[in-house]
Amino acid sequence: MFKKFSLFAVLLAMLMLGAFSASAQEDATDEPEPTVALTVYNQGTALVRDRRSFNLNTGLNTINFTDVASSIDATSVSFLSLTDPEGTYVLEQNYVYDLVDVYALTRRFIDQVVTVTAQDGTVYMGTLLSGGDNIILQTENGQVVVLSFANLRDIQFPALPDGLITRPTLRWLVNSATTGEQEIELTYLTGGISWTADYNILLAPDNSNLDLNGWVTLSNTSGTTYRDAQVKLIAGDVNRLPTYDEFAYMDTAMEMRAVPTATPQVQQREFYEYQLYEIGRPVTVGNNETKQVEFVTSTNVPANTYYVYDASDAWYGYYAPITDTYYGFTGITDVKNYLEFSTGDENGVGADLPAGRVRVYQEDVDGAALLIGENRIDHTPKGEKVNIYLGNAFDLVGERIQTDFRLISDKVMQETYQITLRNRKDSGSVEIRVPERLFRWSNWQILSATVNGQTAEFTRLDAATIEFRVQVPAGGEVVLTYTVQYSW
Repeated sequence: MFKKFSLFAVLLAMLMLGAFSASAQEDATDEPEPTVALTVYNQGTALVRDRRSFNLNTGLNTINFTDVASSIDATSVSFLSLTDPEGTYVLEQNYVYDLVDVYALTRRFIDQVVTVTAQDGTVYMGTLLSGGDNIILQTENGQVVVLSFANLRDIQFPALPDGLITRPTLRWLVNSATTGEQEIELTYLTGGISWTADYNILLAPDNSNLDLNGWVTLSNTSGTTYRDAQVKLIAGDVNRLPTYDEFAYMDTAMEMRAVPTATPQVQQREFYEYQLYEIGRPVTVGNNETKQVEFVTSTNVPANTYYVYDASDAWYGYYAPITDTYYGFTGITDVKNYLEFSTGDENGVGADLPAGRVRVYQEDVDGAALLIGENRIDHTPKGEKVNIYLGNAFDLVGERIQTDFRLISDKVMQETYQITLRNRKDSGSVEIRVPERLFRWSNWQILSATVNGQTAEFTRLDAATIEFRVQVPAGGEVVLTYTVQYSW
């Protein structure tokens, strides 16, 4: 008669067995608290450096390096003995990840006799035929019993299974020239760890300045915890070969205001062609955890908001003259609202801003800060301008229509647009920027441009784009008209 073990007992025993981590063929070793360094990249990848001590014997040793990330790239693993790098080398490496759970246990006991107790107390003993979505047993009298896992109270197995482990483990066969304790350094790449920057901006009521708080948001779903780790964050587009694994990104919400810190928690410096941010204290990054650390704060940063009515058709390059009369009609009426500020020293920021999400708030008359827009910014070096699209202006409306189109000859055409801008605000004149893309052909000339009958100035932004800036009074309407001639 076989000895019965409950599922709880099996799991407990396996946890106890997982405490042994190194052997000289069969020897176990006490592991001190590991020393860990974690370098995290924007793309959901991290480089882990983990140092631990093991007692090795002269000759062959088996080392089990536990608590590695389950998302590890096993091909990236590097093993180094810091104590005896010349005399200690790896003969064989294995990544063991057949973790113990109820499904793994049932798979190991297919065609063996187990005992199952249902929720109603009924006990079944028989040969295990399947342990997938359901438990299927065949009793001694040939009866087949099907039980779902949801209706099970207990499963008893005849023995502890071989091969199952409680934690992902790297196992090496190592040859050592000496006997004694050695410090081993392991480095590897893993997925499941990502970081991004999150910014909170409080915009002054008159839109003239802002307060900025930037946070590092670090998410870990790699399958292990990194205790008291030295954490570095790389901002930039580091090229990696594509993989088929997609690592989870955990979203998070933040408080709009942060308490200023006495000293910077994150030090920034250049590293190769990227920016490196190092947290100045040991950080424990738990598995399935999102952690935030403030890394930049600035107050009274000069800022301004502006409006854009962009209703012309997109430009994809000149390939041939476009003579279709109605080509380029978009029907757009929304006027967009943007916030602009600089990251330079002279403006009070004086920092590189890694790519991330920006939330912009403004105080109401009662002092409550309300969200007025949210967007993302790309990596922005110090001294560059940041432009954030906040949303569409409720009280501003644009209308763009073609009023004339003529083919003057087989190589010349003229086109006229009328752009009407309306300001329905109760007070305050606004300036609206109107970019127009001249998409029909590269050789173009503006024949005339007027605002309410008066000559209008424009700026040439690039080879295919001009921009008008038009003042529109509160409660008023302004009509911009321009004629362009193309020839080829």
